[in-house]
Amino acid sequence: MKPIRVLVVDDSIVFRELLVQNLSRDPAIQVVGTAKDPFEARDAILACKPDVMTLDVELPRMNGIEFLRKLMPQYPLPVVVISSLSDSVFDALNAGAVDFVAKPAVSSRAQLEDFVRNELLVKIKIASTAKISNIKKMVMAQEEQHLSVKGKNLIVAIGASTGGTEAILSVVKEFGTDIPGIVVVQHMPPGFTEMYARRLNDQCRIQVKEARTGDRVLPGSMLIAPGGDKHMQLVKVNGVYQVECKAGPKVNGHCPSVDVLFESVARVAGADAVGIILTGMGGDGAKGLLSMRKAGAKTIGQDESTCVVYGMPKVAYDLGAVQHQEKLGDIPKRTYALLNKM
Repeated sequence: MKPIRVLVVDDSIVFRELLVQNLSRDPAIQVVGTAKDPFEARDAILACKPDVMTLDVELPRMNGIEFLRKLMPQYPLPVVVISSLSDSVFDALNAGAVDFVAKPAVSSRAQLEDFVRNELLVKIKIASTAKISNIKKMVMAQEEQHLSVKGKNLIVAIGASTGGTEAILSVVKEFGTDIPGIVVVQHMPPGFTEMYARRLNDQCRIQVKEARTGDRVLPGSMLIAPGGDKHMQLVKVNGVYQVECKAGPKVNGHCPSVDVLFESVARVAGADAVGIILTGMGGDGAKGLLSMRKAGAKTIGQDESTCVVYGMPKVAYDLGAVQHQEKLGDIPKRTYALLNKM
């Protein structure tokens, strides 16, 4: 296979060169150019024709987000953003970036090597497979749906990874305050999930927050599993759904894991749940969604044509976990249709 051609864009010459050195050690990567600002990056893209670009958000002459907004309509390119802990990363994803990594506060060469090997290289390789044409198609207008069957103790569980931040927004912004309580795992570094929850809360009719142990899963609200070293599970206390966030080892390479959440929903909610698996690399959530289906839950998988990365939904579909495979824009309508039959 041909190596992935990578363009590195960062205004720090030291960090830039260290990234180049460490990325170049992987035989699957060929660093074809570097740039210190968007204007150099534009010229390098035309000259080097990279497969993937890494992009610092804070750049001189033009910030990375503005650059993305100008770049993507003219030259669609998989971009992995390197960002400090800031909600500007979600503006970058909205502008067309495939994924992001948290910029490390490194104090040694060994720490940087670890960051590149275990985080940045993984994201670059995933981004090289992404369908860029789908990134800007995620926001689709829907007619407002309504839940006719009320009073039942129902649950909606959602899992996603690469491309999921915008996909989740595309789905839940169509939900009204009558939607049953929602629990979500989106693979994301620690710190960013709280900012993502606040962002969704500002853009949706439902209430959204980062989950804490003991939080109740109430109609018209959504709880997002905190990024880091804790898995989120659904529990039932005195007849009321709650979540537990407990430390544990990675499952399928992830913590929190979609499988852990879905397995708990299968145990606790059984047939009173709808499970939704969205875009993402790998197979996390597929077995859990199958457990949900076997327990009587209704299940939905995002289709290949609208996924940024058709990984998790494909594995789930191949396992027989997906009852309804839908385009991203049709998932809210299907969710309401299933809930209204429960």
